Amino acid sequence: MKRVYKNNKIKVIWQPNKCIHSTNCIRGLPQVFDIDRTPWVDINVADAEEIMRVIDTCPSGALSYDILDRSESDNEQDDD
Repeated sequence: MKRVYKNNKIKVIWQPNKCIHSTNCIRGLPQVFDIDRTPWVDINVADAEEIMRVIDTCPSGALSYDILDRSESDNEQDDD
């Protein structure tokens, strides 16, 4: 299973089965990664560059990203 959060700049992929709960994401950008909110990832409250920087600190690889072209659709969430 994976969850995808995207806007016109970035697509964030979360694979919960890989997550080891290091909390790097929550500590790094609590306004984006908030486990008390549904959905827990809000990519529209920070710059894509900041989000990428924090995701790069994820030790398990549960969080990853793709940089998108501006023509991509806004705020789409997929559950696979």
